[in-house]
Amino acid sequence: MKPISTIDAPAAIGPYSQAVDSGAGLVFVSGQLPIDPATGAFPEGGVAEQARQSLLNAQAILRAAGLELADVVKTTVFLADMGDFAAMNAVYATFFSEPFPARSAVAVKTLPKGALVEIECIATRNR
Repeated sequence: MKPISTIDAPAAIGPYSQAVDSGAGLVFVSGQLPIDPATGAFPEGGVAEQARQSLLNAQAILRAAGLELADVVKTTVFLADMGDFAAMNAVYATFFSEPFPARSAVAVKTLPKGALVEIECIATRNR
């Protein structure tokens, strides 16, 4: 197992890696909060802006692993409010194209730092 990290995404806020390469063709990207790595803050606005930043963070980590969003086979989206699903989904659709990765979207009671969204993904090197 090989850790993957980049300064182009926020550092882990706990005892975990930004991502790990399993060594078996899969890269697991940890849940990405909508933290702008340049400022350390959430973007202004609501869930759409936060979803965009979370996906940009995941994209930066994938690039550090030599991958891209087209290599993603599964995502999990955590929402603080399922009422934000449509706004998140509209942004999400601008980052992925067919064939779309499998996805789960769940509402959670709270997210770290009061985020509205957190997104994790699994990518493959065997595309």
